[in-house]
Amino acid sequence: MGWSFKDPLVTLSDDETTEKNKRLWERELLGGLTEDNNPVPVPVVWLVLLTVVTAFLVTFPLWGQRPTAKLFLPYVEAMQNPEVLNAKNDDEALKLVEKIAKQDPNANQALLERHPVTMDDLRIVAPQIEALKAHNAHLGDYTVVGPNVVLANFEGNYRPDGSRIRQQPWWDKGYTIDLFYLSYFFLAVFLMIKRLPPTSWQPRHGHVEE
Repeated sequence: MGWSFKDPLVTLSDDETTEKNKRLWERELLGGLTEDNNPVPVPVVWLVLLTVVTAFLVTFPLWGQRPTAKLFLPYVEAMQNPEVLNAKNDDEALKLVEKIAKQDPNANQALLERHPVTMDDLRIVAPQIEALKAHNAHLGDYTVVGPNVVLANFEGNYRPDGSRIRQQPWWDKGYTIDLFYLSYFFLAVFLMIKRLPPTSWQPRHGHVEE
């Protein structure tokens, strides 16, 4: 299974391996089905690339948007406002909470809009966030997962106080793993295709060894 890098866009196999592959291709019965040695159609390549680009563009606003306890803190604090406590119903209370939070210069309005919650959601997570705040915990280190506020699974550098940063680093916004797997996929496909004989050769499907 020798490799050749003389002309990688044509084939990555040396002459001996290419001849062996040709004989194998001719010898395989493939259940009566035949397969020619044609290149991948250009429209298919463009379609795959278009799919990848579209998927990234569509999901771009969601990259790295894991809600943290710090994100919802303005909401939790606003819940104690007398106007909110005296609201007629949850819809009115939530609108007041959102209105008050918008006046908080520390509130991340963009992320709050991407993570809509209900008053019931806030009632569930509020005690957990308040407990963390009472213990002077780093709220940005805690992720809100459904009804639970849990310590994020990131492991960054240590702070001067000895605690470890549990926040998404700037280079890991959710798409890093996508880029890794996409690169792996395209590289694997490229290697697999280019290990075949050059497309200038076509099998005769006669099952005759050359």
